[in-house]
Amino acid sequence: MIVPSYEKARFNMVEQQVRPWEVLDPKVLSLVGDMPRDHFVPDNYRGLAYADIEIPLGDGQKMMFPRVEGRLLQALDIQPTDNILEIGTGSGYLTACLAKLGNNVISQDINPAFTEQARQRLAELQIENVELRIADSLSDNIESGRFDAIAVTGSLPEMPETFKQRLNIGGRLFVVIGQSPVMTAFLITRTGEDAWQSEALFETDIAPLTNAPVIRKFEF
Repeated sequence: MIVPSYEKARFNMVEQQVRPWEVLDPKVLSLVGDMPRDHFVPDNYRGLAYADIEIPLGDGQKMMFPRVEGRLLQALDIQPTDNILEIGTGSGYLTACLAKLGNNVISQDINPAFTEQARQRLAELQIENVELRIADSLSDNIESGRFDAIAVTGSLPEMPETFKQRLNIGGRLFVVIGQSPVMTAFLITRTGEDAWQSEALFETDIAPLTNAPVIRKFEF
């Protein structure tokens, strides 16, 4: 059996998708250039692992576009000492990227199948600084404590105050807010015990978190 090489596809993804989307941080470019994204996609999509698409994962969820993943990682500016919370494990690809950059990752997903698949994939790559948990992060079941960085991998119609409260002072939150087809990616930074700074990064359209509330549009 011939095992395909994805090195060229990974290089093209970085140079043709990620870098042109203003991802210029050398550590992020190096990371996504080395991380085997094909290892995390469903088998029937492996040939499209580095394509400019959102790869379906099942249960209505999709992997983000590679360019959005790159912007997320750049915006959070993960440091080696950072403790990170990921809301929505999904394929485990971003989990792996966050773990490579930071100290520790707690990743929560409502779907047990996603969690188990991610556990296997991370173990195969010997990524050990990750705790995977099955939980609905939009309920009271969000991980307690505070974090240096929080990555929300699905969209929400409104900013959840709970996530902001989980940041350390100086901590960063990446979240996409809005309803399809108009959404905005935000970076929220906690600047004080009761103060946050919000920066709109770019417009996008990604799948909502499972169990995300639906806001009905007013109809005339």
